[in-house]
Amino acid sequence: MPLHGNHHLYVVYRAFDDDEGIDYLLHHPDWEAAERLAQDEGHFMGPGLSWAELTAAADNDLPGGSTTDPNARLLLLLPALGDDNVPDGAVERLAAALHARTRVEAPERLAAALLGDQGPCGPTRWATAEGGYPINDGRYSFRNPTNSFAWSTSRLARVGRALAP
Repeated sequence: MPLHGNHHLYVVYRAFDDDEGIDYLLHHPDWEAAERLAQDEGHFMGPGLSWAELTAAADNDLPGGSTTDPNARLLLLLPALGDDNVPDGAVERLAAALHARTRVEAPERLAAALLGDQGPCGPTRWATAEGGYPINDGRYSFRNPTNSFAWSTSRLARVGRALAP
């Protein structure tokens, strides 16, 4: 899915024997390699996106990618979410996407449960680093600078700029 500045988000489904999972990647043509924001598998990593970043990507109206439907985009990116500060209206926004793209009988109830639990990473606090880019406190997040596997400051800033709402 395209983002501003010629960046792209990729949701890659791996179905190899002994290597099944979903990768959430961010890339720009000038970068050597894509940045793995999150991965959903037995060894979960994330979160990769705040609510503001997720909805900005879903709602950007840029053509291209596998779908331009904001509801489909929101649901594709939802597993990469971790945010303890989703705004008022988030449940309604997610429920609308679930209603539009699934046959769930009670989309409001499911949306509230999904946003309350937020999968393996759970709700994560986001903050702004001294350099002006977003970081979080997720135990399994590349965007948590206190993790031993966190990205460098320059990579954190580059990802933050690419995902800026």
